[in-house]
Amino acid sequence: MDDQTCGPFSQWGFKGRFLTLLVLILAMLIVAPLAEEFVHLRMLMDIFWSAVFIGAIYAVSHKKRHILIALLLALPMLGSIWSRYLVVNSVFGVVGSLCGAAFFIFAIIQILLFIYNQKKVTTDLIVGAAVVYLLMALAWSFIFGVVEGLHPGSFSIPEIEGISISRSFLYYSFVTLTTLGYGDITPVTSLARSLCVLEAVIGQLYLVVQVKLSDNCFENAK
Repeated sequence: MDDQTCGPFSQWGFKGRFLTLLVLILAMLIVAPLAEEFVHLRMLMDIFWSAVFIGAIYAVSHKKRHILIALLLALPMLGSIWSRYLVVNSVFGVVGSLCGAAFFIFAIIQILLFIYNQKKVTTDLIVGAAVVYLLMALAWSFIFGVVEGLHPGSFSIPEIEGISISRSFLYYSFVTLTTLGYGDITPVTSLARSLCVLEAVIGQLYLVVQVKLSDNCFENAK
């Protein structure tokens, strides 16, 4: 497989950045919960969240203005994450979640621009496509957080000791994106239900589009 990118986005220097972000996201989803069982460090998940934000900024840092935009969106979210250890402010939490969702949407757009400007199937393209799928789930977890913050009770969430609402939404977002639908967390309001349907549809459409584009790339490579 040819690892060289082509087209107008070849100068972006994305090589390796998507893989770093992929590893950070998977570590947050798998390593952090496992480590917490033994270390019992409450802030471990927040450390991984911060690492994911930094990794995403690095992944889209091919232009200075993109770094600035990413930082402006990421800092309020990081602030809301770490300020919880000092003071609980629902307004700050909603603003932070809104900025977090906008940040990941921005990152998704930049990575998709890279993917759809490639003429060959490369390692970076495949990893980038996987990262976009995971970032979608992260973005929707923040969107659900905004909805719940503005209208408490939009979701029926079972109370589990040691599991925060933000972590419940992270879990629920992946369940919804992959259309598993376990049913332990359910949307209650019309807006919440509509957003859940939208996430599920977008997730499936993305996979279909990526498969079609991959087929076209393979055909062009022959």
